[in-house]
Amino acid sequence: MNKEPMTDFGFQKLSRELNDLIKVQRPETVIELDIARSHGDLKENAEYHAAKEKLAFIENRTGELNDLMTRAQVVDPSSYEHDRVRFGSTVVLEDMDSEEELTYTIVGSTESNPDRGLISYHSPLARQLLGKEEGDEVVAKLPSGEKEYEVLSVSYEEISFE
Repeated sequence: MNKEPMTDFGFQKLSRELNDLIKVQRPETVIELDIARSHGDLKENAEYHAAKEKLAFIENRTGELNDLMTRAQVVDPSSYEHDRVRFGSTVVLEDMDSEEELTYTIVGSTESNPDRGLISYHSPLARQLLGKEEGDEVVAKLPSGEKEYEVLSVSYEEISFE
């Protein structure tokens, strides 16, 4: 079973979503389904089919979340050194072609938000950065092609998810 690293924030977020699906959305959708079913003729009953699809989505998502939570490995990145790139590290890179500086923080897959500089532990870039240290050069094989970076710094900074 593959462990899924995440921060406490990510674990709590999954927990809240799962709780909402089980205790709020599923019971509401079951009621919607019963009401739609009472309208008769199920073949041409759009409300019935919509409720049925919504219920199937909720069941699938509940299964995904249960799986993620059983594999969750809650990690506190402030509790260890960040002399090398690890889970929770904030990495400042220089694009060797454009000389542009990029800053990324490596987080769990459910916590990633590239627009905020939060990249998944499982992303191609993060996987190639793991274990690197300040001054290392990395030729990253990315979906957009090869990119060459220099690691300018590796540190732990409080992670801002929202």
